[in-house]
Amino acid sequence: MVYGGKPSRGCQMCRIRRIKCDETKPTCKQCAKARRVCPGYRDVSKSHPTSEGGSASSQVPDKPQQSATPSLAPKSGRGDGLSLEGTGTPSPRSSSDKSIQAPPPLAVDELASCHFISNYVLIPKQGLATTRGFLEFVLPLLKTPEPSQHFLYAFKACSLASLNNRVGTGNDFDRAALGCYTKALACTFTALKDPVLTKRDDTLAAILLLGLFENITAKTLGMLAWSSHIEGAIQLVKSRGQEQLRSKIGLDLFIAVRTQMIIHSLSTGKPPTLDVDWWVTDPGSNEYSMQLQQLSSRVGELKSEVNALLATVTRSSENMELMKDTIQNCKSLDKEIVTWLRELPEQYMWKTVAWEPYNPRCDYSKAEVFPGRIDAYVDLWVVNFWNVMRCMRIVLASLTIRCTAWINFPADYRTTSEYATTVRTCVEAISDIIASVPYQMGLFSKRKDLRSHATHSVFGCGEDTSEKGLAGYFLLWPLACIQGQDYLTDSQRAWVKGRLKSIGNTLGVRYGNLLSQLNVRVPSMLILRDRLKNDPHEMPADIAAIMAGTAASSASPPSAGASTAGGAMPPGLPGMSNPGISIPGMSEIPSAPGASADALANQEAIRRQMLKRQTEELVTKAVEKPGKLDDWTVKTWLQL
Repeated sequence: MVYGGKPSRGCQMCRIRRIKCDETKPTCKQCAKARRVCPGYRDVSKSHPTSEGGSASSQVPDKPQQSATPSLAPKSGRGDGLSLEGTGTPSPRSSSDKSIQAPPPLAVDELASCHFISNYVLIPKQGLATTRGFLEFVLPLLKTPEPSQHFLYAFKACSLASLNNRVGTGNDFDRAALGCYTKALACTFTALKDPVLTKRDDTLAAILLLGLFENITAKTLGMLAWSSHIEGAIQLVKSRGQEQLRSKIGLDLFIAVRTQMIIHSLSTGKPPTLDVDWWVTDPGSNEYSMQLQQLSSRVGELKSEVNALLATVTRSSENMELMKDTIQNCKSLDKEIVTWLRELPEQYMWKTVAWEPYNPRCDYSKAEVFPGRIDAYVDLWVVNFWNVMRCMRIVLASLTIRCTAWINFPADYRTTSEYATTVRTCVEAISDIIASVPYQMGLFSKRKDLRSHATHSVFGCGEDTSEKGLAGYFLLWPLACIQGQDYLTDSQRAWVKGRLKSIGNTLGVRYGNLLSQLNVRVPSMLILRDRLKNDPHEMPADIAAIMAGTAASSASPPSAGASTAGGAMPPGLPGMSNPGISIPGMSEIPSAPGASADALANQEAIRRQMLKRQTEELVTKAVEKPGKLDDWTVKTWLQL
């Protein structure tokens, strides 16, 4: 007789999720803590013991058998590696009919699926109004009788890529994931030509999963590919119409696309798509979630308007008033956000639970906690809610300073009252985001002094207390937003870059590694960008020297009245060039009225060449190491 072990007395939910159940009746504490309905307990007295006369599957084999699934061990030097459809590894011969048989290994597809669901499929807690799910539509779509091929390929690609990033190199997961991704692209492209398949929920879900795949794997064109997938999902949602809100899966998909649209707008500077009445007023969102989406959309629209203004308007009294009105709009929206955050109910609030002292010997690029506060939140959705709003305030502050620099040029914008207010706002938001990172990256489950304050979100399977890839995915944009701020200290910047690398290497969201290579400085580099696009004739010849804070001998001398307060030109604030000066390596730029057509054409060619060189120098300064990021991503962050 083969002994199968003592039957578990835990509730059905704890047994499915493979976690320890305290067997409290009528509801176990695990289900009560997660706000789930406890399904109850089975009657172990009715379980059938395994006997020698049982089924063939319970017998110990007399000869070696091969498992139906491949081994998960890395490939060896002999080449006997993993194959998704390959043969299995032989199980050892049983020494006795009464020995305990080892459990069969899980199939790679099953293991990858479970890993992805336990890391990225966030289930809303029952009875808690503050929480929202993420990719919760995946599970019901997988359970449909006939899921579409493009959805299955997209899900399998994400699952294998997620598993590959966590187990490391030495296997075929990455190649298999890329193969599934290619098939998913082809099948999705074909499905979009079919008017029936276009309306299906799994088609939109496949596009969202393809976008997530780009962030998980971070291939060469990570942000460009992700952006194209999100733009496609937005257009598909618009074509599906308001009817999609009538089903639970359709509503979840709509909310997911709308959230990605906001991040896409704020990352690329493109205005959000708000040309349908129901875009931000769907009936499925709670009051505060809907207000969050509306405020975020307004910030995205305002950023797009400011980018267009700073790139096109010329200096005049009317445009000066227009810029002042824009500054006032930014301040009013920021004040509205602050007032709204103060009026949130208690269940949205965070609290400080610990304080990390400063250690002068610590390498903070590898530290899990930065000196200062450690804050606790209700769940992952609430902390992401707060960090998005903090990033909104940082974006509005950056827009205010860029408009202020345009108005005060060539004076130093850092001497204005707007700059002092912006510094206070951004430093506060940066400190709050940094204090939230330990909670999101699973530190509360590691340290004994924080374990009593830990609250966990509920995922589709697995342990809720483990480190989650979704937490890193949620952190990508807040950390990328603050790492380039001019107001960070060197140690803060090193710590933020270290956390982005940890998200890429430890949590398996490889796009964090690419974002850590960005060296953009906001708002100083964006102010240089504004002057490049608006009036390149006023830019100095040596922009790199200005970025370094030194006056190069080849730089153009400022014209009369172009000196800044204090007599020195600050870094990143070029003076106005004399239109008649000579630039090293170039012929003299004519400025006399009535110049010939050839002379004017020559002048324009020289200016275009200067503009191109200055733009290339700005892009080079924005990256730590050349070749690590594609030009599209860098220019998108610089709004070029």
